[in-house]
Amino acid sequence: MAGGRKISQLVFPRVVALITTCNREGKPNVAAFSFLMPLSFNPKYVAFSIDPSRYSYLNLQETGEFVVNIPTETMLSQVWICGSRSGRETDKFRLAGLTKLESVKVRPPRIEGCPVQLECRLEFDRKFGDHHLIVGKVLEEHVETLDFKPVTHYSGRTFLRVGGTVEA
Repeated sequence: MAGGRKISQLVFPRVVALITTCNREGKPNVAAFSFLMPLSFNPKYVAFSIDPSRYSYLNLQETGEFVVNIPTETMLSQVWICGSRSGRETDKFRLAGLTKLESVKVRPPRIEGCPVQLECRLEFDRKFGDHHLIVGKVLEEHVETLDFKPVTHYSGRTFLRVGGTVEA
């Protein structure tokens, strides 16, 4: 660790996504992720990293589908619930009070209230250190608005507010 800090503290803030998956039987799960990035504009690809011990990773292996839901700052308590519990033992949709919306092209649900939802098919999965890099092709996008304040994560329980803009 450089200077005693985790890498997550050196590359911040990061936009948080609520990523939904489901197992073969269709049981949905939702988890919070802050290592998310776009990879390509045309066609659209997104990537995130995941610990292979996570329940969401098992679901990805079973179905090869996921939805990237971008929550608003007002959803921070729901984000925290989804990032601090396991879907193996808990229905995080119920616990966090999230409403599922049917997706158009994939089995995992979208999340009502998230202004951006990207339905994705798993295209690439490779281990790097203690996490796997997951790349998904965006099959369908739902954009309610881009005028919102996203949740941004620093480290642990610390999140940062999005401020104003500056021009270069």
